[in-house]
Amino acid sequence: MLKKSFAFSSALLICLFLQQLMAQSPVINRTPEEQRELFGYCDKQVFVSTFNISSDIADKIGEIDFWATKQQMSIDSNTNEVYATKGELQEEVNKRYKGLRLSDDQIKSIAAYKQNNLQNGTPCPAILLSYNPAYDTLTQVRAFQLLKPKYRKLLMDKLVINGRQADLLFETEFWKQKESLVIAAIPASDFNRIRRTVSMNNQRDSRYKAAGLTDDQTNLAIQFFRENQLYAELIVNK
Repeated sequence: MLKKSFAFSSALLICLFLQQLMAQSPVINRTPEEQRELFGYCDKQVFVSTFNISSDIADKIGEIDFWATKQQMSIDSNTNEVYATKGELQEEVNKRYKGLRLSDDQIKSIAAYKQNNLQNGTPCPAILLSYNPAYDTLTQVRAFQLLKPKYRKLLMDKLVINGRQADLLFETEFWKQKESLVIAAIPASDFNRIRRTVSMNNQRDSRYKAAGLTDDQTNLAIQFFRENQLYAELIVNK
């Protein structure tokens, strides 16, 4: 029985790892319109919070990038009547950035950020979908029977919250896991998978806020549930 439980646990851990890996693989070519939508979910937030750029200017950067993406597509297909090379197009993009009164340092930071994204391909938190197959057949009552004895006090101590708040977070996590499994069934090529993931993550954050969590506590809760999950041995042996 112990060997069987270990095998189930190992298989689940591998499965979770592969799900995260597939979610991070930038293998799908998105349309310019989809890329512009992704900008709003991801890059805009970074520009505002990290590069000291206003929300309005960030939106204008997104429009420049949208335009540049379409121009690059026509360059690649040899149909662009204005720009012959990517370098020429980049010069124009930089001019338009400077027209927004961005400093040279801000432009360099944006370029470095984009380059890093191309190399790493790690999705931003808003579109990150992680799901645990262990929740597939679990009812909420059963999930709580397994979660609370193992994680309730740990969660309360980690976030410095009371028992009522901890129970609300468990409810939210159960709902999120069930919703994640539904979203995971949507093909990765379907952009609605990303839209629903964003909506789900936003709802999770709203539920955390309704439970009285601060932004810092919300980040800690997200990290906590990524690190502390139900594994096969908990379900098989209980």
